[in-house]
Amino acid sequence: MNLPAQIAKHFRDAHFGENWTDVNLKETLAGVTWQQATAKVYTFNTIAVLVFHTNYYVGAVLKVLQGGPLDAHDKYSFDHPPIQSPEDWEKMLDKTWTDAENFASVVEQMPEHQLWEDFSDNKYGNYYRNIHGIIEHLHYHLGQIVLIKKILLQAGEN
Repeated sequence: MNLPAQIAKHFRDAHFGENWTDVNLKETLAGVTWQQATAKVYTFNTIAVLVFHTNYYVGAVLKVLQGGPLDAHDKYSFDHPPIQSPEDWEKMLDKTWTDAENFASVVEQMPEHQLWEDFSDNKYGNYYRNIHGIIEHLHYHLGQIVLIKKILLQAGEN
């Protein structure tokens, strides 16, 4: 397996399972209701905000991987559309899974030499750094999602 294919697998595993940590986004969110996803716990971000936030950057980097410009702004990365029904929540999840698979597919097809080229602008480092940053970012927020879900379930927010 070449390096881009291995990185794509690592990305997929973080989203869909079989990664080294044995925790993934899809299984963690399975069964989470829209009410749980939008429930405020302490001063933490909600599960829905964290899902949107992680996928915001997946989408932004995906556009660059597809040849587009980098158009991401931290100030918008937490501004998810309203979630007021199971359909709204499912729509967000569907977009997350679709974007994740598209991202992995594009990475998988990259020529290996591209990993070492500047990503969008040299101030952002190379493609390798940015793709791995997306995976690290997901794992960081996945830990938060797991903890928020445990608190909600313990509090009886089901």
